[in-house]
Amino acid sequence: MPELPEVETVVRTLEYLIGGLRITKIDILYPPIVTGDNEAFSSVLINKRFTGFSRRGKYALYTIEDVVLMVHLRMEGRFYLVDAGTPIDKHTHAVFHLDNGKQLHYNDVRKFGRLEIVKPNEINVRLKLLGLEPFDPRLTGHYLKKMAGSRDIGLKTFLLDQRFVAGIGNIYADEICFCAKLHPESVVRKISLKRFNEIADCIKMIMSQAIADGGTTIRSYTSSLGVSGRFQLNLSVHMRKGESCRVCGQEIVKMRVSGRGTYVCQRCQKRIED
Repeated sequence: MPELPEVETVVRTLEYLIGGLRITKIDILYPPIVTGDNEAFSSVLINKRFTGFSRRGKYALYTIEDVVLMVHLRMEGRFYLVDAGTPIDKHTHAVFHLDNGKQLHYNDVRKFGRLEIVKPNEINVRLKLLGLEPFDPRLTGHYLKKMAGSRDIGLKTFLLDQRFVAGIGNIYADEICFCAKLHPESVVRKISLKRFNEIADCIKMIMSQAIADGGTTIRSYTSSLGVSGRFQLNLSVHMRKGESCRVCGQEIVKMRVSGRGTYVCQRCQKRIED
């Protein structure tokens, strides 16, 4: 699933490739991929230019003059920029024709992604339940400790909850737990402020490095825009079951946490519990 670094990579790549271009036509090939009326969606966007590119959590936000195209890639969503006349893949569900002769294809094997038109002044309301961004200066150990409160949930479950920190998914939650030297099932209400300060630092460091490396390309996700992730080459634990820990040499094990495949070094990562 695309997480914050992957979404950031796609947004910045599209900014470089299609910034300022005008949409001349839109073909919606799978109507449910668009939230709301398909005809209204197209009529609002046609003959307008891409003028802004941003992200909030895992949501890509493309300003198209006076409206925002909000995209949630979900499990398998991706974009392809192709020449006009390129055969349409069976998993392509929307085609944006651009005034430079290119086409932007939205492709989604599992059809879980969504495209939606939102007014600029509605963005904050629509995404009000999202927590702080990883790079927000307010994201400190004090903030995390306050959000943890008296919750009896594990650290990984806490990190995955978008109400607390926006954009962290399964891959990076594993890496953050390893960076902080904490077992992913450590009970958050028992974690000290000192440890939460370390967790806050790890969130910023791991996410920054992943963005710098273009995210990961684990499983089927790639940016599909000529950008491949390199962070997967630097993963400490995720997807490394049976391999040796890069720090202590202990074998990495896989377990289930909150229904997610989770990778842990049981020697390096201390479990904090009741």
